[in-house]
Amino acid sequence: MSVTEPIGFNASGVAAGLKSSGAKDVALVVNIGPKAHSAAVFTTNRFAAAPVIWSRQILSGGDGRVVVLNSGGANACTGPEGFLDTHLTAEFVASELSKVGEGEFGAGEVFVCSTGLIGERLNMRVLEGGVKSAITELSPKGGIMAAEAIMTTDTKYKVSAVNDHGYTIGGMAKGAGMLAPGMATMLSVITTDADVDPDFLQQALSAATSQTFDRLDSDGCMSTNDTVILLANSASGVAPDPEQFQADLIKVCEELAQLLMADAEGATKEIHIEVVGARDESDAVMVGRAVSRSNLFKCAMFGEDPNWGRILSAVGTTTAFFEADQVDVSINGVKICAAGGVGEDRSQVDLTQRHIDVLIDLHAGTHRALIRTNDLSIGYVVENSEYST
Repeated sequence: MSVTEPIGFNASGVAAGLKSSGAKDVALVVNIGPKAHSAAVFTTNRFAAAPVIWSRQILSGGDGRVVVLNSGGANACTGPEGFLDTHLTAEFVASELSKVGEGEFGAGEVFVCSTGLIGERLNMRVLEGGVKSAITELSPKGGIMAAEAIMTTDTKYKVSAVNDHGYTIGGMAKGAGMLAPGMATMLSVITTDADVDPDFLQQALSAATSQTFDRLDSDGCMSTNDTVILLANSASGVAPDPEQFQADLIKVCEELAQLLMADAEGATKEIHIEVVGARDESDAVMVGRAVSRSNLFKCAMFGEDPNWGRILSAVGTTTAFFEADQVDVSINGVKICAAGGVGEDRSQVDLTQRHIDVLIDLHAGTHRALIRTNDLSIGYVVENSEYST
C-alpha cells in the first residue's frame, strides 16, 4: 500500500542531509501518465508557507503531475527569499527530470511541499542534491520510501490504498503534531489510476477532506504548511461511478486520518467523539470540536477520569441547537450523563484501554458527525517544549 499502488506512478525517498539525524528527508512522486489531472486542498492559515503559495498557483493551472516534498524545514515565514527558493526547487526538479528521460517537465507542473521548523530557510544546495538522488531512485516500488521521507515527529510512516473496483487509489501522509482542522496539519499525496473528470476530482477531494482530515483535531493548532494533493492519470482505463469513487477516496483519507491520530505526539489515548441527534451536520461538528479542544476533557482522559462534566461544559459553550435537559453522554458504552444530569455510575467506565469512544446525543435532530482527538499527556508537553532546541 502506497502512492505507487496505482498504475503509472513512480516515487522515491532519500536522505539528503536536511535532517541532522540523517534520516530520509526528500521525496518525489511522479505521474508518468497517460493523463495528468490534479486536485488539492491547502491550509487556511493566513501565514501560508511559501510551498503552499506556490502549489496553489500550480493547482490553478490544472496539470500538476509531480510532487516534491521535504522534511527538515517548513520554509514558512521566510519572505520573498523563501518563495524564490520554492520556485527554484520546482524549476530544478522539472529540469532534472527532463534530463534523465522521464519526459518533458515544466516548473508549472511541480507541486512543492515542505514540513519542519517555521522561520528558517532551506539549505538549497543540500535540497538540490537530495532531488538528484531522489530522481535516480524513482520506482513503482518507491512509495514506502517516500512516506518515510516526509516524517517529522512521526514515529511511523502512514500509507493506505483501495483497489476494489478496477482502479486503485493510494496515499501517504505525515503528521503527529499541530493537528487541527482547516485542513489539519499534515502533508498528504494521494494518487489514482482511475479515469476521472478533472472538475469532479477537485470536488471529490474537497468532500473527502472535509469529512476526514478536517475532523481530526489533536491539539487545536493549525499549521502553515497543510497540503493534500491528488494526482490522477487514467492509466487503468476505468471511468468509475462518481459515488463509488467518492466513497473509495473517503476510505483512503479516513484510514490516513486514523493513522495520523494514532501517532499524535505524546498520545496515550485515541478518542472518537461521535455527536448524534443534531439539528444539522454543522451543529454536530461544532459540538464534537468543542469537546475535542477542551484541555480539561483531554487531561481527564489522560488521567483515566470519566468526568462527564468536562464534556457537558464544553458542549454548552457552542451555539448548537439543543435543550440542556435533553443531552445524553456515554463513554465506552456507559451512559454516565442522562438528560443533562446524572446517569449510570461513572465507576463503570473502563478507560484503561487506548481507544475511547464518547457518544453525545443532543436529541435535536437526525444528523451526526465524528471528530477524532487524543489526550493531553505529559509526553506531549515535553515534546513540544523542546521542539526547536
